[in-house]
Amino acid sequence: MRNCLVIDLDRCSGCDSCVVACKYAHGLDLGVCWNRVQQMESGTFPDVEQYWLPRQCQQCEDAPCLNVCPTGATYREDTYGIVIVDEEACIGCQLCMTACPYGARRFDEDKNVVEKCDCCIDRLKKGEQPACVHNCCTGARFFGDLDDPDSDVAKAVAAAGEENCHRLPDNGGANPRTVYILHASTAAWIDALKDFSL
Repeated sequence: MRNCLVIDLDRCSGCDSCVVACKYAHGLDLGVCWNRVQQMESGTFPDVEQYWLPRQCQQCEDAPCLNVCPTGATYREDTYGIVIVDEEACIGCQLCMTACPYGARRFDEDKNVVEKCDCCIDRLKKGEQPACVHNCCTGARFFGDLDDPDSDVAKAVAAAGEENCHRLPDNGGANPRTVYILHASTAAWIDALKDFSL
């Protein structure tokens, strides 16, 4: 089972509805985001290309955050295989933040815990989609099991074709699960990270 997000960048308009939906679903404070949308551009005017890149936890196969957590607060949940943080076990050491190659975690100073996208695990348990998927106004976001050929994510990846499916650079052998669909007719994939901190 490889549950993850698949995001169709051909459809993404950069509207930030996924960001707002995430903030609302988790009651995040002003200025706090577990998901951001980054403008990616290349070329020289007037020959420029642009697309929008939503950034959140990549739900890595070999998540380095799991290996460094001294208390087991960061762990892979059994039912859905999602990497989550047990706030009661977190001691705020921030080792997982240092280990994450994608800057997908943030430290809550008030609670002295690290937090991140958990694919709305509470919604999943109720049979609902993550808030960002449910509220994407262009239908660019999918969630499901890449190993299940009947899942929305597997169908989206298959329809796009391997040459149009991308992942963030595999820094440190993390093997990120999130798949980004981007056809060359929309823009060329930029295989490098700009400032990836949330």
